[in-house]
Amino acid sequence: MRNVVFGINTSLDGCVDHTKGFADEETHEYWTHILREADLLVYGRKTYQLMVPFWPDVAKSQSMTKALNEFALAFDSLDKVVFSRTLDRVDDSNTRIVHGNLRDEILKLKQAEGKNILVGGVDLPSQLIELDLIDEYCFVVGPIIAGEGRRLFEGVSLPERLQLKLVESKFFESGCVALRYLKQ
Repeated sequence: MRNVVFGINTSLDGCVDHTKGFADEETHEYWTHILREADLLVYGRKTYQLMVPFWPDVAKSQSMTKALNEFALAFDSLDKVVFSRTLDRVDDSNTRIVHGNLRDEILKLKQAEGKNILVGGVDLPSQLIELDLIDEYCFVVGPIIAGEGRRLFEGVSLPERLQLKLVESKFFESGCVALRYLKQ
């Protein structure tokens, strides 16, 4: 069975607003490694539209730094599933829109052959956490206190505490720390 992996950048105070970010060469190299362990990306509409067409355009133009270009190529090579009630079509040939039941669709995807399923964003992963469908959590914690902005797990309601096991940590020169947890 495939693992569903939730990955996100966060500040020390839990801010996950991409405009308050700290992504640099090292963090992009880390996320490129995570992307290469997956063969499917799952997003909600908002996150999908933040990522596409930006990263596919970078993959084609190779107009950024080496680390960002590599990230773009890894991102662009993956199939994508977008859960949306409002999006009717996409121009990306390796993207499929799903309007149906989130739980049922994720369970089908987990049963399919393949590598990890990487989930990004805030709203969709929050729903998957509540449905107990996330197997692994990858956080890159940046050395900033944002003070404002969207918070990690804001509004997530769990029937009981979720216990995780730290399986990997990596320290970056920038002061960022990558933390990888498995659900116990």
